[in-house]
Amino acid sequence: MSLRDKYAAAIHVAKTVGMQGGAEERDGRLQFKGTVASEDEKNRIWDALKSVPTWKDELNAQIDVVEPAAVTYTVQSGDTLSKIAKAHLGDANAYMKIFEANKNIISDPDKIQPGQVLTIPKA
Repeated sequence: MSLRDKYAAAIHVAKTVGMQGGAEERDGRLQFKGTVASEDEKNRIWDALKSVPTWKDELNAQIDVVEPAAVTYTVQSGDTLSKIAKAHLGDANAYMKIFEANKNIISDPDKIQPGQVLTIPKA
């Protein structure tokens, strides 16, 4: 059985969470390297890798968490920063975070215009 076959479940988890990277056999070890968007995704992959009892002897792994690219939102008629904050950050009171991230295009948090493209910071 190849190491890729032995770690097929972990490779499947990596694909499921959208890991960018891959796994290849080299020098009798599985070289597993990639990036994911969250610690939770990283931990899910590690849990699957460690489910193989001999993983310490067969595996070289590097899984890094990278911040996702900034999310943008185009203001629609009837939008407020509070409404946008509720939809994207889960908290209407977080509207000032959006305002702070967009001071270059918004001078007043109560004066946004349809068509403006706002950067939405992480929650």
